[in-house]
Amino acid sequence: MSTPETLSPEIAPKLAVELGLKLDEYEKVVEILGRVPSVTELYMYSLMWSEHCSYKHSRKALRMFPTQGDHVLQGPGENAGVISVGDGWAVAFKMESHNHPSAIEPYQGAATGVGGIIRDIFTMGARPIASLDSLRFGTLDKPRQRYLFEGAVAGIGGYGNCLGVPTVGGEVYFEEAYEGNCLINAMAIGLMRAENLTRAVAAGVGNHVLLIGSTTGRDGIGGASTLASQEFDEKAEDKRPSVQVGDPFEEKLLIEACLELLDGKLLVALGDLGAAGLTSSASEMASRGGVGLDIDVTTVPQREDAMKPFEIMVSESQERMLAIVTPENLEAAQAVCDKWGLRSTVIGEVTDTGRFVVREGETVVADMPAATLAHDAPIYDPASERPAYLAEVQAFDPVASLEHPEGREALSATLLRLLASPNICSRRWIWEQYDHQVMLNTVALPGSDAAVLRIGDTGRGEMTTRGIAVSTDCNGRYCYLDPYAGAQIAFAEAARNVACSGGRPAAITDCLNFGNPEKPDVFWTFHESVRGLADACTAFGVPVISGNVSFYNESFGSPIYPTPTVGLVGLLDDIEDHCTLAFKAAGDVILMLGRTRPELGGSEYLKVVHGMVSGRPPKVDLVDERLLGELLVTSIRTGIVRSAHDCAEGGLAVALAECCVAGDVGARIDLGDGLPGVVALFSESQGRAIVTVDEDHVGAFKTLAAAHGTACTRIGTVGGDGLVIGDEADVSLDDVRAAYAPTLERLVHGEA
Repeated sequence: MSTPETLSPEIAPKLAVELGLKLDEYEKVVEILGRVPSVTELYMYSLMWSEHCSYKHSRKALRMFPTQGDHVLQGPGENAGVISVGDGWAVAFKMESHNHPSAIEPYQGAATGVGGIIRDIFTMGARPIASLDSLRFGTLDKPRQRYLFEGAVAGIGGYGNCLGVPTVGGEVYFEEAYEGNCLINAMAIGLMRAENLTRAVAAGVGNHVLLIGSTTGRDGIGGASTLASQEFDEKAEDKRPSVQVGDPFEEKLLIEACLELLDGKLLVALGDLGAAGLTSSASEMASRGGVGLDIDVTTVPQREDAMKPFEIMVSESQERMLAIVTPENLEAAQAVCDKWGLRSTVIGEVTDTGRFVVREGETVVADMPAATLAHDAPIYDPASERPAYLAEVQAFDPVASLEHPEGREALSATLLRLLASPNICSRRWIWEQYDHQVMLNTVALPGSDAAVLRIGDTGRGEMTTRGIAVSTDCNGRYCYLDPYAGAQIAFAEAARNVACSGGRPAAITDCLNFGNPEKPDVFWTFHESVRGLADACTAFGVPVISGNVSFYNESFGSPIYPTPTVGLVGLLDDIEDHCTLAFKAAGDVILMLGRTRPELGGSEYLKVVHGMVSGRPPKVDLVDERLLGELLVTSIRTGIVRSAHDCAEGGLAVALAECCVAGDVGARIDLGDGLPGVVALFSESQGRAIVTVDEDHVGAFKTLAAAHGTACTRIGTVGGDGLVIGDEADVSLDDVRAAYAPTLERLVHGEA
């Protein structure tokens, strides 16, 4: 092949390395092609064989995940996973990262992260009904972290609000470990009739390749390789051209047009253009279908002058979709696009060659086996070594080695400090910027343990009694101290949150955020986290149906905390049976489920009071966790339980305070003798939840708890205008609100 893009044998390997390929990977490309690759081919292989697209360092470890289950309609390998939720309805969901772009330009990075994950959802034939976000930043005492945080929150809200998709939940943590590399993980959920499930599989020789949506520009070129597969060692601003720019109004038109096209059976296949742009979408569709594609880049609508073929093929311009359409349906398909004011352009056709051919008019600029782009990237077995720091931090016993506050006054002040800490305080400042009720399907609002959504199409009046509960969770400190246990805690807390809302866990998506996998200690933490999460999923019988791996989250050689974020979806047969954390009425009895142990390792108390991240994280008993979840779901469905809330960061005292604030009522607690006050109040032991029941139902609930093998202790009564915990703490509701409510907004504005 001789074209203006022909490279000499001396120049080609140098360009390959500049684009992120290793020399041996370049040699494999030469072996596949039987010649020196062209410029366009090098760009295409460098993107598709990047870590972000190929999972070359993680693929073997991910095989540990269970992916099959009773509800699964589509597991990993497509744009999103899909589960059945009953009555012929199905939900598609997935979580992905947009970390590096957001560290460079937080508004657009976060906004296009939301746009990208929502395209993954409607590509499957589902109408997007909700999104959640899981965020990590450095501490807010630094101006740049406030800039990143404000920009990302605004980007999520700005895109989602314009799109008309509610943002219904999520989480945010502030830790020094994320200062150089923030994390923006976006999860989206869509609803469909199960029979409308669509897959991105090209088929039908002679069928048209139809590009729908926005024009193609130079924004986002190389994003998957220059951002998502590299560490940050230079100034972030230098990489600003690699950040995509989003247009939520165009995406809204895409949603409506694509769903109408799918509903009218006008498409053979549909895929979105995300990382690596046309290259990834087209090659993956072709390889899944075992066919070839022939594309002419001169037919691609361009928004910039003199774009080169490689720029067109790897541009990550947003709001674009790729469809396969039969010749007889082309006119009707384009008429639908015209109706919605969208461009639709035939840019190629399906062939029987199995090859991906790219032309610039009559000139062939790329010609390769399609499957080699999508599936032939090298798979590595990275070196693995337990980090040296673990021996020291795990040997430290925070309970025995430190002096702790004692007495009612000191412990009360400590409780208020924890309620005002950035990792615990109210997130209202965030979610008030989001439209969380558009579509009218949101049953439990942000601030609950989990978001609860109604299943049904309000627009068509096709409603059911069914619902889903959704939560995202991960505590990076726990994973730093023990990645295996930390990953299990991430799963267990997500499961508890969903169960406290009345949902039975059905499936998860994940976003696995780690540093450079080519460093043995980093890869060890990744492998242990995957192993821990896989074991937790297996113990619960909950499959992993989609997800994302984000490596190279480092800045100047320092990795983030290992952060395997879990997005869990649970099912409710009747949304009337959902539950919230708010204490409901004075006189209700407060019961604690599970047991408190002297576990302060990695706790919020240890960080806030002693400035330390050390010790072992709390132990996890997956059998106890599953029994607790079953008890919660069963008792909520019977109507015995009036409120439910899991114990997590900050321990029992913080959980009680959150229930009081949500219900605008106090509580009187008696924990009895036994554990030291600081342990009883602030231990973060797992497998615990607080429930309230009517006095007349205490006996029945305890019988149910015994049948589920779950410890159940009566600890107090709802009522009063403050939270009184025996001799340990006594705080007024006014003081609790003053500590809990305004902290985040003050910090964002630079106030101490």
